[in-house]
Amino acid sequence: MKRAKRPVLASVLASTLMLTAMAPMTAFAGSSSQDRPGEMAMIADSLIARPVLFASTVVGAGLWLVTSPFSLLGGNVGEAGEVLVLNPGKNTFVRCLGCTPAQHESLKAEKATQAANEEKVAAAE
Repeated sequence: MKRAKRPVLASVLASTLMLTAMAPMTAFAGSSSQDRPGEMAMIADSLIARPVLFASTVVGAGLWLVTSPFSLLGGNVGEAGEVLVLNPGKNTFVRCLGCTPAQHESLKAEKATQAANEEKVAAAE
């Protein structure tokens, strides 16, 4: 009797593991980068990501200030300022709440195309 239980139990366990491994794939297939962020993403972004990004902007500004003489000698002051200050600052203050950078760019492009379409309609009238 014990011998009969083991193969049945093993097959049930194996099929359960296979089905649970496939569940995230089907859930991910329905989402796209153009979806609006949910409330949990917005909460996590406002409580965790934005303060960390603000701190990295402040630290990056300090590092840029300290290393600017060396950047002047190397001729890359603008590039250093963009990487150390502007990129974290844009992600802190400009990016939509809860959006990933890819979602933000796609939403920005979508808004630009809508504005262009509205201008075309207004020009046609």
